[in-house]
Amino acid sequence: MLQKLTSAMHFQEWFRSVQAGGPGAKAEWEDVWRLLPSFPLSSFSLSSLSPCSLVGLGALASLTAYWLATRPRPTRPPCDLQAQSVAVEGGEPSCRRSALLPDDVLLEFYYQDTRTAYDMFQRGLRVSGGGPCLGFRKPGQPYEWIAYSEVAEQAQVMGSGLLASGCQPNPQQFVGIFAQNRPEWTISELACYTYSMAVVPLYETLGVEAMVHILNLAEISLVICDREEKAAALLENKEQGATPSLSCLVLFSDASAALVERGQRCGVEILQLTQIMELGRQKLQDPIPPKPEDLAVVCFTSGTTGKPKGAMITHGNIASNTSSVIKILEGSFVIGQEDVSISYLPLAHMFERMIQLSMFCHGARVGFYQGDISLLMDDIKTLKPTLFPVVPRLLNRIYDKILGSMTSPLWRALLRYAVRRKQAELSSGVVRNNSFWDRLVFNRIQAGLGGNLRFILTASAPISPTVLSFLRAVLGCLIFEGYGQTECTAGCTFSMPGDWSAGHVGAPLPCAMVKLVDIPEMNYFAKNGEGEICIRGPSVFRGYLKDPERTQEALDPEGWLHSGDVGQWLPNGTLRIVDRKKHIFKLSQGEYIAPEKIENVYMRCVVVLQVFVHGDSLQSHLIGIAVPDPEVFPDWTKERGFVGSYEELCQNPDVQKAVLEDMTAVGKAGGLKSFEQVKALYLHPEMFSVANGLLTPTLKSRRVDLRRVFQEQITRIYGTTPV
Repeated sequence: MLQKLTSAMHFQEWFRSVQAGGPGAKAEWEDVWRLLPSFPLSSFSLSSLSPCSLVGLGALASLTAYWLATRPRPTRPPCDLQAQSVAVEGGEPSCRRSALLPDDVLLEFYYQDTRTAYDMFQRGLRVSGGGPCLGFRKPGQPYEWIAYSEVAEQAQVMGSGLLASGCQPNPQQFVGIFAQNRPEWTISELACYTYSMAVVPLYETLGVEAMVHILNLAEISLVICDREEKAAALLENKEQGATPSLSCLVLFSDASAALVERGQRCGVEILQLTQIMELGRQKLQDPIPPKPEDLAVVCFTSGTTGKPKGAMITHGNIASNTSSVIKILEGSFVIGQEDVSISYLPLAHMFERMIQLSMFCHGARVGFYQGDISLLMDDIKTLKPTLFPVVPRLLNRIYDKILGSMTSPLWRALLRYAVRRKQAELSSGVVRNNSFWDRLVFNRIQAGLGGNLRFILTASAPISPTVLSFLRAVLGCLIFEGYGQTECTAGCTFSMPGDWSAGHVGAPLPCAMVKLVDIPEMNYFAKNGEGEICIRGPSVFRGYLKDPERTQEALDPEGWLHSGDVGQWLPNGTLRIVDRKKHIFKLSQGEYIAPEKIENVYMRCVVVLQVFVHGDSLQSHLIGIAVPDPEVFPDWTKERGFVGSYEELCQNPDVQKAVLEDMTAVGKAGGLKSFEQVKALYLHPEMFSVANGLLTPTLKSRRVDLRRVFQEQITRIYGTTPV
């Protein structure tokens, strides 16, 4: 083989064969390296070779050097991927912690100088060298950037202005922020942290009643709003006497004279951001930084089963959580000043805010979308982010769009083959976007997301393993999956670099111990590696604001947070989510659903006798199984021009549509939000009963059995329902 390759003609032919992936090329290349040690170099004389042979050897050496320099290298895992978590010493067998830790001492901070959210931004200010920090754009325009130094200055000025308006520089001072993602949101948050105040995010989907509850519970006197409409809605509650503590509204935009006058009549001062900034410049104060144990944010849940609960998150909680992600990624993805993230997920939730703080800590950039989700892809193409936080619903749309764009049978076949080839690389730990298949098939897809993606993090709800594996191959970047909840400051488990398998949510973060607890009524036992997921560590919240009863339900006396989710330890030390202890679940976009509440509303529909509402965390909408009232149904359908037996009417698609419309109207009147309404319906002619195993002796729905019995219908409906 080696002698053959010393001929320039043979070498050129062979090199072209390797480039084209010709038959036997790979084997011949391996033969070259296998035979090279046995080649008789002692008797080898360059002077005995012809010029053509010398050229061949030179080309072979060059090719070898090029191949060694450019060959794809697998991601180096930070630990043994077959043992990603270890049992806690002296603890219960189901209690585990990250294998990255040298012992059972959990991680509280990564950098010595970043123990609070305020510290994290200050570190970014130092390392950025005055570089860009916050980006925004106008329609059709490139991004404009605000430098770190300018953001820090504006935060200090605004914070001083808030103090001049009556706020106190301590963690008991709650400031509401009622706005969409934009630079002013982040500057307002940093202004509060500069003077140790705590932030209370508000968002529209909470609803009026919940908003009033939050303002009163937290005794909020000042709320920062982005638009006059939101300020007007808060004023209306004040006018009705529902929010007595509210005394000041600050608007990012201009305030009309009518709004200012309306505020004066009910004792609320209306200020524009420019006015607050002017007050701050006149009375500029030195920063009063928070301590790790100080409250940073009170993050209210959406309250699907009652009034919203305010999770109290400290600066120490935030530091430990972000530090743990940095620790996991230290060998595979180090955030640098050139990195940029796009901000479009709600800043009212912890996931997006933790992403931002991680970027700030390293002097990286955050660009905001225009506020219109329909323009998000245009914003992404313009911004060209390297880091992309997502929820599964968005990844599902990208997946569907890619498959839908491949209309040609030839291109579909090529896509499937290219995905398989890239997935084969992934299985060996190689992640890249410069392969032959990337250039041939995936280049345009990657360009549609800006072309610079290095890192995607999906959280908030489970993602289909099929979608995850497909997009890891197509996008050619690191895609991690995390699991957690607000009460543990966002995350408690995270995918390990180098483990590109799917179907699990990774191992515990270095800031958390995770254990599984028996749920006998659901036949889950910790001794079998299954049970309710419980979390303990420096990232676990302090409790719910002024709600000791629900705090005790969430936190046991030993400090374990009970998640309500059911998990299973896998042999490699990762966690799989398998069930939900309570019936509450998430849709793919992250919205919590309380099905029993929805069913109680639909029971007011005159034609419905029984109803079962079903949702899937891999789906974005709900479906329903309804049993029509046999005494009402025949006349109800006759009045609408339908004929047939009871069973025939149940199978009639037009009848199903009519019943769904009636239920939707009842749901709307009952206050159900759009995502709480079922989007498709199956009519079942037989009542749920104790006898057929679908009701308990106390006549409650056996939800697990209902899902099992109607699995065929559920699968069919989800497969045919347009979203």
